[in-house]
Amino acid sequence: MADPKGFLTHDRELPARRPVDVRISDWREVYQDFSQEKLTKQAARCMDCGIPFCHNGCPLGNLIPEWNDLVYRTDWREAIERLHATNNFPEFTGRLCPAPCEAACVLGINSDPVAIKRVEVEIIDRAFAEGWVTPQPPAVKTGKKVAVVGSGPAGLAAAQQLTRAGHDVVVFERADRAGGLLRYGIPEFKMEKRHIERRLEQMRAEGTEFRTGVNVGVDITAAELREQFDAVVLSGGATQWRDLPVAGRELKGIYQAMEYLPLSNKVQEGDFAVSPISAEGKHVVVIGGGDTGADCIGTAIRQGAASVTQLEIMPQPPRSRPGSQPWPTFPILFKMESAHEELEDGGGQRVYAVSTTEFVGDADGNVRALRLVEVEGPQNGFKPIPGTEREIPAELVTLSMGFVGPEKGALLQDLAEAGGDGFYDARGNVARDKTYMSKVDGVFVAGDMGRGQSLIVWAIAEGRAAASGVDRFLTGDTALPYPILPTARPLV
Repeated sequence: MADPKGFLTHDRELPARRPVDVRISDWREVYQDFSQEKLTKQAARCMDCGIPFCHNGCPLGNLIPEWNDLVYRTDWREAIERLHATNNFPEFTGRLCPAPCEAACVLGINSDPVAIKRVEVEIIDRAFAEGWVTPQPPAVKTGKKVAVVGSGPAGLAAAQQLTRAGHDVVVFERADRAGGLLRYGIPEFKMEKRHIERRLEQMRAEGTEFRTGVNVGVDITAAELREQFDAVVLSGGATQWRDLPVAGRELKGIYQAMEYLPLSNKVQEGDFAVSPISAEGKHVVVIGGGDTGADCIGTAIRQGAASVTQLEIMPQPPRSRPGSQPWPTFPILFKMESAHEELEDGGGQRVYAVSTTEFVGDADGNVRALRLVEVEGPQNGFKPIPGTEREIPAELVTLSMGFVGPEKGALLQDLAEAGGDGFYDARGNVARDKTYMSKVDGVFVAGDMGRGQSLIVWAIAEGRAAASGVDRFLTGDTALPYPILPTARPLV
């Protein structure tokens, strides 16, 4: 504990966001620079607890007190070594993870927790700037070949670990670029894609091969994949989206979030001059109050929407931790993300405890309005409240209501047939044993495809854990770390 009084003398502070009117005119990340002086003060707030509950909150088991202390002492080179010891991609988690580690911070019992995410992202950004993040190719090759299906955070983590263990790894991605939802689900203003590119460059230099535009199960069958490779890692995510089957759903102008968001990212990649699905000049309704909904809000505002309204069926969460969600659990709280700040600044609103009953169309089959009703809480089954029905304008609607599991396409159909009974678990995800192997010998599962929709930090942790299972399967032993218990469930 470098500063025994740090948590008493320094308040929690985060970098300021760029002014709303400035940041909505571009697609760059929203946060301003954070000085080293301020950062070391934030690191000094860490109490180096005898039992660091932040470790339990983090599925990766990040060595948080260690690198907080190193940042306080400005030993940046050692700090990135400790950070990379447990996390392949801190530039992703430091920007995108909701930080269950901060919810579990002991200081958070009666004060504001340590700004762990900010310290994390500053360490890795400094490391890249200084040239400390270099390729780590294996010293010895095993001659074994591994296919990784899906290039999201789970697939990338598994691929990097397995490549460094000496295996020949090929990552298959059905999109035209690698990165999965990091690439086409996360807007540019939330994470600029240069962060993905520089990490992919490192992985290619280490020996990982990427084959994009390949739909595994169609362009190459499951049988062909198993024949050509000694092991397979399924890391395709839980991409089967939840729909809203109400009257008028067939109208034009109603899209799933993952039909809408990738196109705006393709604009930033230079593929389109203007998104084929644009909110410009339209009344936009975002259904779903989570992070994906916030991404849709920020995207619609930058596209020039006439108005934006966000709907959520759950009641508005409290602003502080309720007694029913005690420390160190992850509390469900009212959040003010950058997109919400932009929404309020533009006169939009978040509407809670409402349910959509119908989409209303015009003579040309386009959605023009949405009918909703207020509902009682989940304990009452979201029962409609009579007399609260109303209609709001809606010319573009995005459905951001989460995902229900992996897509049961040709790949999983073929593997399920080969695996027999028990290929799927009770929740419809691909079942796996404690080594992350599925019912099909040599086929492993990592990330949301096996655990259901979850966090990026869980995806990376599972990718690392699955890689250790694959390495042991191929060589009889492994030196790769096994960071999490296979039966553990996400905190959020």
